[in-house]
Amino acid sequence: MERPFVFINAAMSADGKISTVKGEQTRISGKEDLDRVDSLRVECDAIMVGIGTVLADNPSLTVKSKKRREERKIAGEDENPLRIVVDSMARTPVDSELLNKGEGKRMIAVSERAIIEDMNKLGKKAEILICGREEVDLKELLYELWLRGVRRLMVEGGATLNWSLISQGLVDELYTYVGNMIIGGETAPTLVDGVGFKDEDAMVKLELLQMEKLDEGALLRWRVLNKGGDVENETA
Repeated sequence: MERPFVFINAAMSADGKISTVKGEQTRISGKEDLDRVDSLRVECDAIMVGIGTVLADNPSLTVKSKKRREERKIAGEDENPLRIVVDSMARTPVDSELLNKGEGKRMIAVSERAIIEDMNKLGKKAEILICGREEVDLKELLYELWLRGVRRLMVEGGATLNWSLISQGLVDELYTYVGNMIIGGETAPTLVDGVGFKDEDAMVKLELLQMEKLDEGALLRWRVLNKGGDVENETA
């Protein structure tokens, strides 16, 4: 089945945490890395997050640089890439930044379990795509994105969505910015959560493509070498 090239971009602490034990966002990267993220966004056809990230961080996922937005418009594209929320139960707030800030198209991917009334409310702000019975079927979603012309998809979290994509063999590369701090907490979200691989043979192996010092931390770029084993999955 055809799908876009998918890469995850995330910032984490030196101990692998992407937020605090309270699930609160904390500034991990600096100006250089934020500009790098902005440059990645402008090159993508779409940006995707899970509902957990929307509820915890309320991101806009917009291209911050005015110059980059103008360059997209000159190229005949929207100022911002298509913004997608994986939201099985249609819980995205209608007043969220993602649905209200910046020009461009939005999509909410939901399951058949989502309440029609909630879908109708969100449908005034975004395209509603039903794919999956109990939860969003990520393979079906990626195929639908391919049919809509999405060839390069950037994923900005969170930990549950990252796990679901990686464990189903749907990720091609990862960018991980490792910040100069320790957050700690056994229940604090990490880069990838979920149930985890129980068999070493099923674990996803990576190839390091790039490593550089950035701000006060390090940027690592990885290629996924194998697609992992079949495991129980969770989506948002």
